[in-house]
Amino acid sequence: MRSSGQRRYVAPTWDQWPYSHPARRAKLKNNQRKRDTLKALVYHGPNDKSWDEVPDPTLIDDTDAIVRVDATTICGSDLHILKGDLPEVTPGRVLGHEAVGTVEQVGTAVKNIHPGDRVLVSCISACGTCRFCREGRFGQCLGGGGWILGHNIDGAQAEKMRVPFAATSTYPVPAGVTDEEFLMLADILPTGYEVGVLNGNVSPGDVVVVVGAGPIGLSAITGCLMFSPSHVIAIDLSDARLDAAKQFGADITVNNGREDPLAIIRGLTDGLGADVTMFELATQLVRPGGHVANIGVHGKPATLHLETLWTRDVTITTGLVDTYSTPTLSRLMATHQIDSARFATHHFLLEEMMEAYEVFSNAAETGALKVVLTREV
Repeated sequence: MRSSGQRRYVAPTWDQWPYSHPARRAKLKNNQRKRDTLKALVYHGPNDKSWDEVPDPTLIDDTDAIVRVDATTICGSDLHILKGDLPEVTPGRVLGHEAVGTVEQVGTAVKNIHPGDRVLVSCISACGTCRFCREGRFGQCLGGGGWILGHNIDGAQAEKMRVPFAATSTYPVPAGVTDEEFLMLADILPTGYEVGVLNGNVSPGDVVVVVGAGPIGLSAITGCLMFSPSHVIAIDLSDARLDAAKQFGADITVNNGREDPLAIIRGLTDGLGADVTMFELATQLVRPGGHVANIGVHGKPATLHLETLWTRDVTITTGLVDTYSTPTLSRLMATHQIDSARFATHHFLLEEMMEAYEVFSNAAETGALKVVLTREV
């Protein structure tokens, strides 16, 4: 017989068993699986993408960091990937190469950023030690960097991401600058400034023509104004984007679906043409001795009419952004000399990634410049 103080044994329910019990173990394993995955935008091949559950990123090299993505965006190059213009991007890749986030982990070799830091993740990764990195040409990195995020390795359109070469590929977010503002420094602002303005050798008094008033074109206009050109002319087929170009500082706009840009520019330049031109149509608009700064992703061949250019002493430059100008542009942003918030026209939560792609892909109808996706707080 039981003593009066003895309790009767009651068998535990299945979820009260210790971890060794098979049912309990299965439940814990399922919970662990949920904790070890996150959501990301995954490329499955041309015209095929989805917001999928993928494994959590982990540190691979001691130069890596794991960053929680607080804000990200979509780039025109992502659309080129989805069109199949970059066949080196393989199915299963997480897209995106622009983010502002919070550092969660760092490798043992990373000394300048720490868990809890707010950082910009640059579109270009830099090993920091190869020949080209030492020259500031990070886009041509030989040590495993360059444009790899969302291209050769998983990228930024995710809840978390692995950042290679974190010490040399991230930048601290200045006090008083929002995630959304600083996000524009991940790609479009240094691209327009370096590949357009600096490669084009824009100088005071120049007549500058920007063909295409999308985010990169508007970034080029923003950079041009630092050098006091006499005219900045924006050319586009979209009146909405031409209106945006005016707001960003273009003093003349041309809709080349209704107007002849060559006649207008020659009328402004005594028949010579522009000092600096950027994007397509540019070779027709540049003056003898001028500069053509080509910016953008090319998925198809483009014809250069050297039979008419070779006698005109025209300089033509191309370029993948190097992001060497990021620290300079960061200082200008911190002192509010660059207003980058106006690039963001549409806002979404990360989980609304598919809708954001629809809006950005149909920019002519939606008026989208940059869409900004943020995590839910």
